[in-house]
Amino acid sequence: MADIMLVAPAGHLAAEVPTALEMLPHTLTSISGADRLLNARGNIDLAVVDGRGSLSEARTTCQLITSATQIRVLLLVQLANLAVFGAKWGVDDFIVDTATAAEWDARIRLLLETRASTSAISFGPIVIDEDAYTVNASGYALDLTYTEFELLKYLMQHPGRVLSREILLADVWGYDYFGGTRTVDVHIRRLRAKLGPELEHYIATVRNVGYRFSPDRTHSSAN
Repeated sequence: MADIMLVAPAGHLAAEVPTALEMLPHTLTSISGADRLLNARGNIDLAVVDGRGSLSEARTTCQLITSATQIRVLLLVQLANLAVFGAKWGVDDFIVDTATAAEWDARIRLLLETRASTSAISFGPIVIDEDAYTVNASGYALDLTYTEFELLKYLMQHPGRVLSREILLADVWGYDYFGGTRTVDVHIRRLRAKLGPELEHYIATVRNVGYRFSPDRTHSSAN
């Protein structure tokens, strides 16, 4: 069973879930706007972008999701509009609105299996191997604690997104953690020290808010 978000373009009503998709044993959430997906807490396995209305806005929605996350994107489109669909949309697959439950199931399974087979997360010279539980930076292995590893992985899974200390505590340390948000700052400092002066800027401070994983040095500031 997968956690699936059906995403309508911003400014539109939350998309109506196709009957064939509702027949499958997945957790479905229908929202309006990619920003709500980007700000969602917890794991999202698949984003289904509703392209049955405005195609140009659906394309923008797809591109926003794929540029800011590693979530698989499945475009829902009308059969008559397939001719305008192209590689620059940034989606992993498409499905037509007349598809049967069996076709929905097959495409979802394929996307999730493809995601599961890739255990590496990379951003510039930083590479995380989830299966081996290793991190390499510019070709050198980093010696990270469990929490440092999970924190770096979470940041890299949400590039460009500003993450508050509260969100990091909830999603990395867990809801049963009773310590204060200061522990996030301590672990960020340790991560930066281990990344070294050439790469520490990848973890940027957003003053009075939290942290962002970004290669842009202009977004970095001391904690």
